[in-house]
Amino acid sequence: MATVKVQQAHALGATAAKAKLASFEADLAKFKARLDWSGNTAQVKGIGVSGQVQVTDAHVAVNLELGMLARAAGVDAGKLQNSIAKRLAGAFAS
Repeated sequence: MATVKVQQAHALGATAAKAKLASFEADLAKFKARLDWSGNTAQVKGIGVSGQVQVTDAHVAVNLELGMLARAAGVDAGKLQNSIAKRLAGAFAS
């Protein structure tokens, strides 16, 4: 399994940071994946991907495991990591 890990610092507090993740959740839905929230931690569930998103008062951490289906579909872990990092940076820039 390939692992993707991304962290994004912020100064918003956990509640406001979770609100900023709405566009990230919408992007996941395009790929048939979703976030199941329990407090400030979400389980990522989808075909070929699993993992966790953790929100604290100071950062957001995305940790994903790409399964065989994702790799068979041509998902490149490095490109995915860069894409997530850019999307998170954009979400927290405004």
